[in-house]
Amino acid sequence: MTEKDLLYLEDAIGHEKDLINICTYYEEILENNSLKSFLKSEIKKHENLKNKLLKTMEDIANE
Repeated sequence: MTEKDLLYLEDAIGHEKDLINICTYYEEILENNSLKSFLKSEIKKHENLKNKLLKTMEDIANE
């Protein structure tokens, strides 16, 4: 994997963290339960994706 590919993965992980933070912020302040539920599912989805990207980077580092 090239240095450019690794930088792309780092950026993607950062974007996932940003999305998680944004969704968490709004999930905490919204009063509408259906929107809160939607945001909770989005948070889980983006946490899973972030963890997959981190695992990929760890696997590459351990090669």
